[in-house]
Amino acid sequence: MGYFRELPDLEYLSPLSDRNSSSEYITVKNIFKRVKIREDIQNYITAFNKYIIRDGDRPDNVAEELYGDSDLDWVVLISAGIRNIRDQWPLSDKDIFLYAEKIYGNSLNDARFYETIEVKDSKGRLILPEKLIVDKNFKSPRPSTDIEPNTSYVKFYDSGLKTIITKYNITTSVTNYEHEVRKNDDKRTIFVLRREYLQQFLNDSRKLMLYSNSTQYVDDRLKRADNIRIKSP
Repeated sequence: MGYFRELPDLEYLSPLSDRNSSSEYITVKNIFKRVKIREDIQNYITAFNKYIIRDGDRPDNVAEELYGDSDLDWVVLISAGIRNIRDQWPLSDKDIFLYAEKIYGNSLNDARFYETIEVKDSKGRLILPEKLIVDKNFKSPRPSTDIEPNTSYVKFYDSGLKTIITKYNITTSVTNYEHEVRKNDDKRTIFVLRREYLQQFLNDSRKLMLYSNSTQYVDDRLKRADNIRIKSP
């Protein structure tokens, strides 16, 4: 990831057992430095484009497509608000199947819950919205005595037909696997910084990565930690 090249350096007291002296340092990246989208840009919705992550896409692929540079994968992640790629980036179709299979085993295709299908009257007016989570044998209106315990339905007066209509089988199951696929697909829609704002963001980020003068200051890109050792090895 190109992001780590953007991070400034920190000289840290060597923790190695074979160090030569108590004043020996090693150079590491300062991972505590962070950047984010400037608030005036973040709140400017036209600075971002909606992007759908395709099957198998990685942040570097997306950066190459959007900005012509795969090393700008960190810009994709920051502008999309992704901090934990393991949990927030969608898995490939193959990987989500393997993940679900590992989690559910033989219960992979068992029903996790039931939801409604869409029902409209003869004039196209919505009677029952889709994807309401309900019991398998949901009924509307709920009868005082259920004489059809294994059936789902909705009853309504259709003013176009001028009669009461009963629509049966208005629930459908969602399996454990389908549930995981849906959650994974929800991660596919992200918002990414538009190319015309890219250079401004890079300039701001690189400026924030510079060190200011302090007792640990060596140069703009390097700090040296205080030597807290009081004994030689």
